[in-house]
Amino acid sequence: MPYRILTIAPTSFFSDYGAHVRILEEIWHLQARGHSVVVCTYHTGNDVPGLDIRRSVDVPWKRGVMVGSSRHKLYFDVALAATVQRTARSFKPDIMHAHIHEGALLGWTVRQLRNVPLVFDYQGSLLAEMLDHNFVREKSPFVPAIRFLEHRIDRAADAIITSSHNAEQGLRERIGDYSERISTLPDAVNTQTFSPPSNGIERSATLALKHSLGIPTERKVVVYLGLLAHYQGTDNLLEAAAIIKNEWGRHDIHFLVMGFPGVETYSSQAERLGLNHHISFPGRVPYPDAPRYLSLGDVAVSPKLSTTEGAGKIGNYMAMGLPVVAFDTPVSREYLGPLGVYAERGNSRDLAAKLCEVLDNPATYREVGGQLRQQAITNLSWDAAIDHIEAVYEQAIVRRVGRQKEKAARRKERRRHEAHEML
Repeated sequence: MPYRILTIAPTSFFSDYGAHVRILEEIWHLQARGHSVVVCTYHTGNDVPGLDIRRSVDVPWKRGVMVGSSRHKLYFDVALAATVQRTARSFKPDIMHAHIHEGALLGWTVRQLRNVPLVFDYQGSLLAEMLDHNFVREKSPFVPAIRFLEHRIDRAADAIITSSHNAEQGLRERIGDYSERISTLPDAVNTQTFSPPSNGIERSATLALKHSLGIPTERKVVVYLGLLAHYQGTDNLLEAAAIIKNEWGRHDIHFLVMGFPGVETYSSQAERLGLNHHISFPGRVPYPDAPRYLSLGDVAVSPKLSTTEGAGKIGNYMAMGLPVVAFDTPVSREYLGPLGVYAERGNSRDLAAKLCEVLDNPATYREVGGQLRQQAITNLSWDAAIDHIEAVYEQAIVRRVGRQKEKAARRKERRRHEAHEML
């Protein structure tokens, strides 16, 4: 049965990075199944052909992509709340699919007025994200209030989809909910779009792109694609590159660090570390171009420090047939299993050693990359992911109807009891 789905994305949708890619691919594949989807999001971000996007009122003094926690999101969310309510009134959704905690909170306000089932696409702990982004400190007096709000939001949704089993376990333990209301759906990947070059024309195009970026043909290439930030491990990656080049005298390796924001900051940091001519920062790579850029890599790296957020980039690396070096976190192991190459979390020297290990054994790790691609095809299919989402929608609708019946029964019993007392 096709649904009318109101997607709530309190972010600068669309931007070319992890959580946005998950939202975009979900919508594309839901539409392909015949569902109608409307997206409510901030006034910033790129429009996408074929998507019905309703944006909040323009805030002229704050433009550009909004990444992570920010005080500006407080009034962004207030503006978005009006858009969500207005859209719910005109679109009359069968279900709401809300992303991150702010989206679930806005969805809860709609459900209170219109009784629309709410599915929460959970990307990680609200408080943990704020701590990762240094938006609040652990000893801040606001921490108890944030923790209380997060708990209420987590308990409010009719169904929750987490992006990793690690996130699911942490959520269950935090709120004490071990019911079927919570399930895990890892970030899937389009393995037809993300695939290694398969013929001479594609390999020639890859070589031409390498030349256009100024990377010498003989260099081995380490690729990173994602946000540039401390909690993403960008600082550790640059330190590892400096160790490889300056301490170990390796001039045969090039680092292609793709993403945003902070390109100028990290470019300056790379210059101070003496990485000139051995590192490139092409900036924001449009999502459709990501496979071409990743095809330049001999190894991909995921140095993410956060232990609570997902890591969708790893699925893309796997689909490209690249061996992957990652910091040893539960989420990395969920994706890569025994095929991953793991460095001690936060240890730049160990990260450097593991990257060199892969690059110095190309035949072995080329085979590992092929196995990772097959694993992505088998385990990270979008068709299977949408099957899961549709099943969650059905469960959320049934659960909402059941709760309404319970409330109606309680009201009826209360009125009967009051009438009996009056007699």
